Amino acid sequence: MKAGKFASLILLVTFTVMSLLVMFMISWIHPRGSGDTETASIIMTLLVPIAMFSFVFAAILLPLGVIIDRALLDLKQYIEAAGQGVQSEGSATNVPGGDRKPVAFLKPITWAFIGAVDQFQQREQNLRNQLRDLEIRHRVSEAERRQVEAVLHALHDPVIVTDPFNEIVMANNAAADLFCFELTESIHRPIDRVIPDERICRFVNDTREAANFSESRHIEHELSSPCIEEDGTEGRRITVYDVTLACVENHKHEVGGVVTILHDLTREREVAQMKTDFVSKASHELRTPLSSIRAYVEMLVDGEASDEDSRNEFYRIIQNETERLGRLIDNMLNISRIEAGIVQIERENVDMKPLISRVVQSLEPHAREKGISLHTKVAGIDLTVEGDADMLYQVLVNLASNSVKYTPEGGRITISADSDNLTRSVLVSVADTGLGIPPDALGKVFDKFYRVENYKRVAKGTGLGLSLCKHIVETVHYGQIGVESKLGMGSKFWFSVPMRYAGSQAAA
Repeated sequence: MKAGKFASLILLVTFTVMSLLVMFMISWIHPRGSGDTETASIIMTLLVPIAMFSFVFAAILLPLGVIIDRALLDLKQYIEAAGQGVQSEGSATNVPGGDRKPVAFLKPITWAFIGAVDQFQQREQNLRNQLRDLEIRHRVSEAERRQVEAVLHALHDPVIVTDPFNEIVMANNAAADLFCFELTESIHRPIDRVIPDERICRFVNDTREAANFSESRHIEHELSSPCIEEDGTEGRRITVYDVTLACVENHKHEVGGVVTILHDLTREREVAQMKTDFVSKASHELRTPLSSIRAYVEMLVDGEASDEDSRNEFYRIIQNETERLGRLIDNMLNISRIEAGIVQIERENVDMKPLISRVVQSLEPHAREKGISLHTKVAGIDLTVEGDADMLYQVLVNLASNSVKYTPEGGRITISADSDNLTRSVLVSVADTGLGIPPDALGKVFDKFYRVENYKRVAKGTGLGLSLCKHIVETVHYGQIGVESKLGMGSKFWFSVPMRYAGSQAAA
Protein backbone atom coordinates (compact mmCIF):
# COMPACT_ATOMS: atom_id res chain seq x y z
CA MET A 1 0.00 0.00 0.00
CA LYS A 2 1.24 3.46 -0.90
CA ALA A 3 2.32 5.78 1.87
CA GLY A 4 -0.14 8.63 0.99
CA LYS A 5 -3.16 6.36 0.62
CA PHE A 6 -2.25 4.49 3.75
CA ALA A 7 -1.98 7.76 5.72
CA SER A 8 -5.39 8.93 4.35
CA LEU A 9 -7.13 5.69 5.35
CA ILE A 10 -5.56 5.81 8.76
CA LEU A 11 -6.91 9.33 9.30
CA LEU A 12 -10.37 8.34 8.01
CA VAL A 13 -10.61 5.24 10.20
CA THR A 14 -9.38 7.21 13.16
CA PHE A 15 -12.02 9.93 12.65
CA THR A 16 -14.82 7.33 12.20
CA VAL A 17 -13.81 5.42 15.31
CA MET A 18 -13.72 8.62 17.31
CA SER A 19 -17.19 9.57 16.00
CA LEU A 20 -18.61 6.21 16.97
CA LEU A 21 -16.96 6.47 20.34
CA VAL A 22 -18.61 9.87 20.87
CA MET A 23 -22.02 8.46 19.96
CA PHE A 24 -21.56 5.54 22.30
CA MET A 25 -20.69 7.87 25.11
CA ILE A 26 -23.77 10.00 24.39
CA SER A 27 -26.03 6.96 24.46
CA TRP A 28 -24.41 5.77 27.63
CA ILE A 29 -24.73 9.00 29.52
CA HIS A 30 -28.39 9.55 28.41
CA PRO A 31 -30.82 9.34 31.35
CA ARG A 32 -32.26 5.87 32.06
CA GLY A 33 -35.83 7.08 31.88
CA SER A 34 -35.76 8.24 28.31
CA GLY A 35 -37.32 6.08 25.68
CA ASP A 36 -35.56 4.19 22.92
CA THR A 37 -37.14 6.37 20.25
CA GLU A 38 -35.64 9.52 21.63
CA THR A 39 -32.21 7.87 21.90
CA ALA A 40 -32.34 6.61 18.32
CA SER A 41 -33.35 10.06 17.13
CA ILE A 42 -30.41 11.65 18.87
CA ILE A 43 -28.02 9.05 17.45
CA MET A 44 -29.33 9.48 13.91
CA THR A 45 -29.14 13.23 14.27
CA LEU A 46 -25.45 12.89 15.10
CA LEU A 47 -24.67 9.99 12.76
CA VAL A 48 -25.83 11.61 9.52
CA PRO A 49 -23.55 14.69 9.81
CA ILE A 50 -20.71 12.51 10.91
CA ALA A 51 -21.17 10.19 7.94
CA MET A 52 -21.40 13.10 5.52
CA PHE A 53 -18.32 14.74 7.02
CA SER A 54 -16.42 11.43 6.85
CA PHE A 55 -17.39 11.05 3.19
CA VAL A 56 -16.22 14.56 2.38
CA PHE A 57 -13.06 14.08 4.43
CA ALA A 58 -12.32 10.80 2.67
CA ALA A 59 -12.92 12.40 -0.73
CA ILE A 60 -10.29 15.00 0.09
CA LEU A 61 -7.72 12.75 1.80
CA LEU A 62 -7.60 9.95 -0.75
CA PRO A 63 -6.71 12.16 -3.80
CA LEU A 64 -4.25 14.06 -1.63
CA GLY A 65 -2.61 10.78 -0.68
CA VAL A 66 -2.37 9.80 -4.35
CA ILE A 67 -0.78 13.17 -5.18
CA ILE A 68 1.70 12.86 -2.33
CA ASP A 69 2.50 9.29 -3.40
CA ARG A 70 3.25 10.48 -6.94
CA ALA A 71 5.48 13.31 -5.67
CA LEU A 72 7.31 10.97 -3.33
CA LEU A 73 7.69 8.43 -6.14
CA ASP A 74 9.25 11.11 -8.38
CA LEU A 75 11.65 12.07 -5.62
CA LYS A 76 12.46 8.41 -4.97
CA GLN A 77 13.18 7.74 -8.67
CA TYR A 78 15.32 10.86 -8.90
CA ILE A 79 17.34 9.89 -5.82
CA GLU A 80 17.83 6.35 -7.15
CA ALA A 81 18.90 7.71 -10.55
CA ALA A 82 21.28 10.19 -8.87
CA GLY A 83 22.76 7.35 -6.85
CA GLN A 84 23.34 5.42 -10.11
CA GLY A 85 25.14 8.40 -11.69
CA VAL A 86 22.30 9.83 -13.87
CA GLN A 87 22.92 13.58 -14.29
CA SER A 88 20.05 16.02 -13.91
CA GLU A 89 19.63 19.36 -15.60
CA GLY A 90 16.93 20.63 -13.28
CA SER A 91 14.02 18.76 -14.89
CA ALA A 92 12.21 15.67 -13.70
CA THR A 93 12.15 14.36 -17.27
CA ASN A 94 15.83 13.50 -16.95
CA VAL A 95 15.15 10.69 -14.50
CA PRO A 96 13.38 7.35 -15.07
CA GLY A 97 9.67 7.83 -15.06
CA GLY A 98 10.13 11.58 -15.20
CA ASP A 99 7.71 12.16 -18.11
CA ARG A 100 5.07 13.27 -15.55
CA LYS A 101 5.12 16.87 -14.37
CA PRO A 102 5.76 17.42 -10.68
CA VAL A 103 2.86 18.32 -8.44
CA ALA A 104 2.35 22.09 -8.48
CA PHE A 105 2.48 22.73 -4.75
CA LEU A 106 5.55 20.39 -4.37
CA LYS A 107 7.50 22.04 -7.16
CA PRO A 108 9.59 24.34 -4.89
CA ILE A 109 10.48 21.46 -2.61
CA THR A 110 11.23 19.15 -5.55
CA TRP A 111 13.41 21.64 -7.40
CA ALA A 112 15.20 22.64 -4.18
CA PHE A 113 15.92 19.02 -3.41
CA ILE A 114 17.04 18.34 -6.98
CA GLY A 115 19.30 21.40 -6.92
CA ALA A 116 20.80 20.30 -3.59
CA VAL A 117 21.48 16.85 -4.99
CA ASP A 118 23.07 18.35 -8.12
CA GLN A 119 25.29 20.58 -6.02
CA PHE A 120 26.22 17.65 -3.84
CA GLN A 121 27.10 15.55 -6.90
CA GLN A 122 29.14 18.39 -8.39
CA ARG A 123 30.96 18.94 -5.11
CA GLU A 124 31.58 15.21 -4.78
CA GLN A 125 32.96 15.09 -8.32
CA ASN A 126 35.25 18.05 -7.62
CA LEU A 127 36.49 16.42 -4.45
CA ARG A 128 37.13 13.18 -6.32
CA ASN A 129 39.08 15.09 -8.98
CA GLN A 130 41.10 16.87 -6.30
CA LEU A 131 41.78 13.59 -4.55
CA ARG A 132 42.89 12.01 -7.84
CA ASP A 133 45.19 14.97 -8.51
CA LEU A 134 46.64 14.70 -5.01
CA GLU A 135 47.24 10.98 -5.46
CA ILE A 136 49.01 11.61 -8.78
CA ARG A 137 51.14 14.35 -7.24
CA HIS A 138 51.94 12.11 -4.28
CA ARG A 139 53.02 9.29 -6.57
CA VAL A 140 55.16 11.66 -8.63
CA SER A 141 56.71 13.09 -5.46
CA GLU A 142 57.41 9.60 -4.13
CA ALA A 143 59.02 8.58 -7.44
CA GLU A 144 61.17 11.71 -7.45
CA ARG A 145 62.14 11.13 -3.81
CA ARG A 146 63.17 7.54 -4.57
CA GLN A 147 65.19 8.73 -7.56
CA VAL A 148 66.96 11.33 -5.41
CA GLU A 149 67.67 8.72 -2.74
CA ALA A 150 69.03 6.32 -5.37
CA VAL A 151 71.34 9.03 -6.71
CA LEU A 152 72.51 9.94 -3.20
CA HIS A 153 73.23 6.32 -2.31
CA ALA A 154 75.16 5.86 -5.55
CA LEU A 155 77.50 8.72 -4.66
CA HIS A 156 80.81 7.93 -2.97
CA ASP A 157 80.85 11.30 -1.22
CA PRO A 158 78.87 11.58 2.04
CA VAL A 159 75.72 13.70 1.61
CA ILE A 160 73.42 14.99 4.37
CA VAL A 161 70.21 17.03 3.83
CA THR A 162 68.64 18.91 6.75
CA ASP A 163 65.40 20.90 7.13
CA PRO A 164 64.86 24.44 8.53
CA PHE A 165 64.99 22.99 12.06
CA ASN A 166 68.41 21.33 11.49
CA GLU A 167 66.80 17.89 11.47
CA ILE A 168 68.07 15.27 9.04
CA VAL A 169 65.58 14.51 6.26
CA MET A 170 67.89 12.55 3.97
CA ALA A 171 71.38 11.00 4.01
CA ASN A 172 73.27 8.39 2.03
CA ASN A 173 75.20 5.28 3.02
CA ALA A 174 78.55 7.03 2.69
CA ALA A 175 77.52 9.56 5.34
CA ALA A 176 76.23 6.80 7.62
CA ASP A 177 79.51 4.91 7.29
CA LEU A 178 81.60 8.02 7.88
CA PHE A 179 79.77 9.18 11.01
CA CYS A 180 78.70 5.71 12.21
CA PHE A 181 74.90 6.09 12.43
CA GLU A 182 71.86 4.16 11.21
CA LEU A 183 70.00 5.73 8.29
CA THR A 184 66.52 4.66 9.38
CA GLU A 185 67.02 5.91 12.94
CA SER A 186 68.54 9.25 11.93
CA ILE A 187 65.61 10.63 9.90
CA HIS A 188 63.84 13.60 11.54
CA ARG A 189 66.40 13.74 14.33
CA PRO A 190 68.51 16.85 15.11
CA ILE A 191 71.85 16.73 13.33
CA ASP A 192 73.81 17.40 16.51
CA ARG A 193 72.36 14.21 18.03
CA VAL A 194 73.36 12.11 15.04
CA ILE A 195 76.74 13.52 13.94
CA PRO A 196 79.35 13.74 16.71
CA ASP A 197 81.47 16.33 14.89
CA GLU A 198 80.60 19.73 16.38
CA ARG A 199 82.21 21.72 13.58
CA ILE A 200 80.06 20.07 10.90
CA CYS A 201 76.93 20.85 12.93
CA ARG A 202 78.06 24.45 13.35
CA PHE A 203 78.75 24.76 9.62
CA VAL A 204 75.20 23.59 8.85
CA ASN A 205 73.63 25.97 11.38
CA ASP A 206 75.68 28.96 10.16
CA THR A 207 74.77 28.23 6.54
CA ARG A 208 71.06 28.03 7.39
CA GLU A 209 71.17 31.31 9.28
CA ALA A 210 73.11 33.06 6.50
CA ALA A 211 70.37 32.10 3.96
CA ASN A 212 72.62 32.77 0.98
CA PHE A 213 71.03 31.10 -2.06
CA SER A 214 73.39 32.58 -4.65
CA GLU A 215 76.55 30.66 -3.77
CA SER A 216 77.65 27.68 -1.73
CA ARG A 217 80.24 27.56 1.02
CA HIS A 218 83.46 25.53 0.76
CA ILE A 219 85.28 24.71 3.98
CA GLU A 220 88.29 22.46 4.42
CA HIS A 221 87.82 20.20 7.41
CA GLU A 222 89.83 17.35 8.93
CA LEU A 223 88.22 14.24 10.40
CA SER A 224 90.00 11.74 12.59
CA SER A 225 88.99 8.08 12.43
CA PRO A 226 90.42 4.93 14.04
CA CYS A 227 92.62 2.67 11.93
CA ILE A 228 95.04 -0.25 12.21
CA GLU A 229 98.69 0.59 11.64
CA GLU A 230 101.09 -1.60 9.66
CA ASP A 231 102.52 -3.02 12.89
CA GLY A 232 99.04 -4.09 14.03
CA THR A 233 98.53 -1.36 16.62
CA GLU A 234 95.52 0.93 16.76
CA GLY A 235 95.98 4.46 15.53
CA ARG A 236 94.15 7.47 14.13
CA ARG A 237 93.89 8.37 10.47
CA ILE A 238 93.46 12.03 9.51
CA THR A 239 91.28 12.58 6.44
CA VAL A 240 90.91 15.98 4.80
CA TYR A 241 87.49 16.84 3.36
CA ASP A 242 86.20 19.68 1.24
CA VAL A 243 82.84 20.43 2.92
CA THR A 244 80.34 22.02 0.52
CA LEU A 245 77.21 23.58 2.06
CA ALA A 246 74.31 25.07 0.10
CA CYS A 247 70.90 26.43 1.13
CA VAL A 248 67.74 24.94 -0.37
CA GLU A 249 64.92 27.38 -1.18
CA ASN A 250 61.29 26.37 -0.55
CA HIS A 251 58.10 27.57 -2.30
CA LYS A 252 57.93 30.62 -0.02
CA HIS A 253 61.42 31.70 -1.06
CA GLU A 254 62.68 30.90 2.41
CA VAL A 255 65.36 28.53 3.67
CA GLY A 256 63.96 25.04 3.25
CA GLY A 257 67.09 23.27 4.44
CA VAL A 258 70.81 22.78 3.89
CA VAL A 259 72.65 20.25 1.68
CA THR A 260 76.06 19.18 3.00
CA ILE A 261 78.53 17.27 0.79
CA LEU A 262 81.90 16.01 2.04
CA HIS A 263 84.50 15.34 -0.66
CA ASP A 264 87.62 13.42 0.34
CA LEU A 265 90.72 15.35 -0.68
CA THR A 266 93.24 12.90 0.78
CA ARG A 267 93.60 10.71 -2.29
CA GLU A 268 93.75 13.70 -4.64
CA ARG A 269 96.51 15.23 -2.57
CA GLU A 270 98.39 11.95 -2.48
CA VAL A 271 98.15 11.69 -6.27
CA ALA A 272 99.24 15.30 -6.67
CA GLN A 273 102.17 14.68 -4.33
CA MET A 274 103.07 11.53 -6.27
CA LYS A 275 103.03 13.49 -9.52
CA THR A 276 105.22 16.17 -7.97
CA ASP A 277 107.64 13.57 -6.66
CA PHE A 278 107.69 11.80 -10.02
CA VAL A 279 108.48 15.00 -11.90
CA SER A 280 111.15 15.89 -9.37
CA LYS A 281 112.78 12.46 -9.45
CA ALA A 282 112.48 12.15 -13.22
CA SER A 283 114.06 15.56 -13.68
CA HIS A 284 116.89 14.60 -11.37
CA GLU A 285 117.49 11.28 -13.11
CA LEU A 286 117.38 12.90 -16.54
CA ARG A 287 119.66 15.72 -15.47
CA THR A 288 122.44 13.38 -14.29
CA PRO A 289 123.27 11.73 -17.67
CA LEU A 290 122.61 14.96 -19.54
CA SER A 291 125.07 16.80 -17.30
CA SER A 292 127.67 14.12 -17.87
CA ILE A 293 127.13 14.19 -21.63
CA ARG A 294 127.33 18.00 -21.70
CA ALA A 295 130.53 18.02 -19.67
CA TYR A 296 132.38 15.58 -21.88
CA VAL A 297 131.10 17.23 -25.07
CA GLU A 298 132.39 20.59 -23.80
CA MET A 299 135.79 19.03 -23.03
CA LEU A 300 135.92 17.61 -26.55
CA VAL A 301 134.98 20.99 -28.02
CA ASP A 302 137.60 22.75 -25.90
CA GLY A 303 140.23 20.30 -27.07
CA GLU A 304 141.03 18.88 -23.66
CA ALA A 305 141.31 15.39 -25.17
CA SER A 306 144.74 15.76 -26.76
CA ASP A 307 145.28 12.16 -27.76
CA GLU A 308 143.21 9.47 -29.41
CA ASP A 309 142.89 7.37 -26.24
CA SER A 310 141.41 10.28 -24.29
CA ARG A 311 138.94 11.06 -27.02
CA ASN A 312 137.90 7.39 -27.23
CA GLU A 313 137.41 7.37 -23.47
CA PHE A 314 135.22 10.46 -23.71
CA TYR A 315 133.28 8.91 -26.56
CA ARG A 316 132.72 5.74 -24.55
CA ILE A 317 131.46 7.70 -21.53
CA ILE A 318 129.14 9.77 -23.71
CA GLN A 319 127.83 6.60 -25.34
CA ASN A 320 127.20 4.93 -21.98
CA GLU A 321 125.41 7.99 -20.63
CA THR A 322 123.36 8.25 -23.81
CA GLU A 323 122.34 4.60 -23.50
CA ARG A 324 121.51 5.17 -19.84
CA LEU A 325 119.38 8.17 -20.81
CA GLY A 326 117.63 6.13 -23.50
CA ARG A 327 116.89 3.30 -21.04
CA LEU A 328 115.53 5.80 -18.55
CA ILE A 329 113.21 7.35 -21.13
CA ASP A 330 112.12 3.96 -22.43
CA ASN A 331 111.34 2.70 -18.94
CA MET A 332 109.36 5.83 -18.12
CA LEU A 333 107.35 5.53 -21.34
CA ASN A 334 106.74 1.82 -20.82
CA ILE A 335 105.55 2.33 -17.26
CA SER A 336 103.27 5.18 -18.36
CA ARG A 337 101.79 3.09 -21.16
CA ILE A 338 101.15 0.16 -18.84
CA GLU A 339 99.57 2.37 -16.16
CA ALA A 340 97.39 4.05 -18.79
CA GLY A 341 96.32 0.67 -20.15
CA ILE A 342 97.33 1.46 -23.73
CA VAL A 343 100.26 -0.96 -24.01
CA GLN A 344 99.94 -3.34 -26.93
CA ILE A 345 101.36 -6.83 -26.42
CA GLU A 346 101.42 -10.00 -28.44
CA ARG A 347 100.25 -12.90 -26.31
CA GLU A 348 101.70 -16.24 -27.28
CA ASN A 349 102.93 -19.45 -25.72
CA VAL A 350 106.31 -18.60 -24.19
CA ASP A 351 108.67 -21.29 -22.95
CA MET A 352 110.62 -19.89 -20.01
CA LYS A 353 113.60 -22.22 -20.52
CA PRO A 354 114.95 -20.52 -23.69
CA LEU A 355 114.44 -17.10 -22.10
CA ILE A 356 116.53 -18.09 -19.08
CA SER A 357 119.27 -19.41 -21.39
CA ARG A 358 119.30 -16.11 -23.33
CA VAL A 359 119.62 -14.11 -20.12
CA VAL A 360 122.53 -16.24 -18.92
CA GLN A 361 124.34 -15.86 -22.25
CA SER A 362 123.86 -12.07 -22.31
CA LEU A 363 125.09 -11.57 -18.74
CA GLU A 364 127.89 -14.14 -18.81
CA PRO A 365 130.64 -11.73 -19.98
CA HIS A 366 129.84 -9.11 -17.33
CA ALA A 367 129.58 -11.76 -14.59
CA ARG A 368 132.88 -13.28 -15.66
CA GLU A 369 134.60 -9.91 -15.29
CA LYS A 370 133.55 -9.81 -11.63
CA GLY A 371 134.26 -13.48 -11.02
CA ILE A 372 130.58 -14.23 -10.45
CA SER A 373 129.31 -17.69 -11.35
CA LEU A 374 125.91 -18.00 -13.02
CA HIS A 375 123.86 -21.13 -12.41
CA THR A 376 120.45 -22.32 -13.52
CA LYS A 377 118.09 -24.67 -11.81
CA VAL A 378 115.26 -25.35 -14.24
CA ALA A 379 112.69 -28.13 -13.68
CA GLY A 380 112.49 -30.74 -16.42
CA ILE A 381 108.79 -30.16 -17.06
CA ASP A 382 106.72 -27.93 -19.29
CA LEU A 383 107.29 -24.29 -18.26
CA THR A 384 105.18 -22.64 -20.94
CA VAL A 385 103.13 -19.55 -20.11
CA GLU A 386 100.82 -17.37 -22.16
CA GLY A 387 102.22 -13.86 -22.43
CA ASP A 388 104.63 -11.48 -24.16
CA ALA A 389 108.09 -12.97 -24.67
CA ASP A 390 109.95 -9.63 -24.97
CA MET A 391 108.45 -8.25 -21.76
CA LEU A 392 109.15 -11.42 -19.80
CA TYR A 393 112.70 -11.41 -21.11
CA GLN A 394 113.05 -7.79 -19.94
CA VAL A 395 111.89 -8.81 -16.44
CA LEU A 396 114.50 -11.60 -16.30
CA VAL A 397 117.27 -9.32 -17.59
CA ASN A 398 116.45 -6.57 -15.08
CA LEU A 399 116.41 -8.93 -12.11
CA ALA A 400 119.55 -10.81 -13.15
CA SER A 401 121.51 -7.65 -14.05
CA ASN A 402 120.66 -6.14 -10.64
CA SER A 403 122.05 -9.26 -8.99
CA VAL A 404 125.28 -8.91 -10.99
CA LYS A 405 125.53 -5.23 -10.04
CA TYR A 406 125.10 -5.71 -6.30
CA THR A 407 126.96 -9.02 -5.86
CA PRO A 408 130.63 -8.70 -4.89
CA GLU A 409 133.39 -10.48 -6.75
CA GLY A 410 133.41 -14.22 -6.36
CA GLY A 411 129.71 -14.35 -5.66
CA ARG A 412 127.06 -16.71 -6.98
CA ILE A 413 123.77 -16.13 -8.86
CA THR A 414 121.18 -18.85 -9.38
CA ILE A 415 118.19 -18.58 -11.72
CA SER A 416 115.51 -21.16 -10.91
CA ALA A 417 112.24 -22.04 -12.60
CA ASP A 418 109.51 -24.49 -11.65
CA SER A 419 105.77 -24.91 -11.96
CA ASP A 420 103.17 -24.39 -9.25
CA ASN A 421 100.35 -26.84 -9.86
CA LEU A 422 98.20 -25.29 -7.15
CA THR A 423 98.02 -21.88 -8.84
CA ARG A 424 98.66 -23.19 -12.38
CA SER A 425 101.58 -20.83 -12.86
CA VAL A 426 105.33 -20.84 -13.50
CA LEU A 427 107.55 -19.58 -10.67
CA VAL A 428 110.91 -17.98 -11.57
CA SER A 429 113.45 -16.72 -9.01
CA VAL A 430 116.84 -15.00 -9.15
CA ALA A 431 118.89 -15.54 -5.98
CA ASP A 432 122.32 -14.02 -5.28
CA THR A 433 124.92 -13.80 -2.53
CA GLY A 434 125.13 -10.02 -2.75
CA LEU A 435 124.78 -7.14 -0.33
CA GLY A 436 121.17 -7.79 0.59
CA ILE A 437 118.46 -5.20 1.22
CA PRO A 438 117.83 -3.41 4.54
CA PRO A 439 114.52 -4.38 6.21
CA ASP A 440 113.15 -0.84 6.00
CA ALA A 441 113.71 -0.79 2.24
CA LEU A 442 112.04 -4.10 1.33
CA GLY A 443 108.62 -2.47 0.90
CA LYS A 444 109.98 0.30 -1.31
CA VAL A 445 112.27 -1.45 -3.80
CA PHE A 446 109.47 -1.63 -6.42
CA ASP A 447 108.63 2.09 -6.14
CA LYS A 448 109.54 4.45 -8.95
CA PHE A 449 113.02 5.96 -8.72
CA TYR A 450 113.67 4.29 -5.37
CA ARG A 451 117.23 3.21 -4.70
CA VAL A 452 118.87 2.20 -1.46
CA GLU A 453 120.84 5.26 -0.42
CA ASN A 454 123.98 3.36 0.64
CA TYR A 455 124.11 1.42 -2.63
CA LYS A 456 124.07 4.37 -5.03
CA ARG A 457 127.86 4.39 -5.09
CA VAL A 458 128.06 0.65 -5.71
CA ALA A 459 126.30 0.72 -9.09
CA LYS A 460 124.53 3.17 -11.30
CA GLY A 461 120.85 2.88 -12.06
CA THR A 462 117.64 4.75 -12.79
CA GLY A 463 115.44 3.34 -10.05
CA LEU A 464 112.80 2.34 -12.62
CA GLY A 465 113.88 -1.21 -13.47
CA LEU A 466 112.12 -2.97 -10.59
CA SER A 467 109.05 -0.74 -10.96
CA LEU A 468 108.82 -1.73 -14.62
CA CYS A 469 109.19 -5.41 -13.67
CA LYS A 470 106.29 -5.07 -11.21
CA HIS A 471 104.03 -3.49 -13.83
CA ILE A 472 104.91 -6.11 -16.47
CA VAL A 473 104.27 -9.03 -14.11
CA GLU A 474 101.22 -7.79 -12.22
CA THR A 475 99.46 -5.39 -14.61
CA VAL A 476 100.17 -7.02 -17.96
CA HIS A 477 100.41 -10.71 -17.04
CA TYR A 478 98.28 -10.74 -13.87
CA GLY A 479 101.02 -12.48 -11.92
CA GLN A 480 102.85 -11.77 -8.69
CA ILE A 481 106.31 -10.47 -7.83
CA GLY A 482 108.21 -10.20 -4.56
CA VAL A 483 111.56 -10.18 -2.80
CA GLU A 484 113.19 -11.96 0.13
CA SER A 485 116.42 -10.60 1.52
CA LYS A 486 118.66 -10.35 4.55
CA LEU A 487 121.20 -7.61 4.88
CA GLY A 488 124.68 -8.91 4.00
CA MET A 489 123.39 -12.37 3.01
CA GLY A 490 122.00 -11.77 -0.46
CA SER A 491 118.58 -11.39 -2.02
CA LYS A 492 116.04 -13.50 -3.82
CA PHE A 493 113.68 -11.86 -6.32
CA TRP A 494 110.86 -14.02 -7.61
CA PHE A 495 107.84 -13.70 -9.88
CA SER A 496 105.06 -16.01 -11.04
CA VAL A 497 103.09 -15.90 -14.30
CA PRO A 498 99.87 -17.89 -14.98
CA MET A 499 100.21 -20.62 -17.57
CA ARG A 500 97.04 -19.37 -19.21
CA TYR A 501 96.02 -15.75 -19.75
CA ALA A 502 94.05 -14.63 -16.68
CA GLY A 503 92.97 -11.21 -17.95
CA SER A 504 89.30 -12.12 -18.14
CA GLN A 505 89.35 -13.53 -14.61
CA ALA A 506 91.05 -10.42 -13.26
CA ALA A 507 88.58 -8.16 -14.99
CA ALA A 508 85.70 -10.08 -13.49
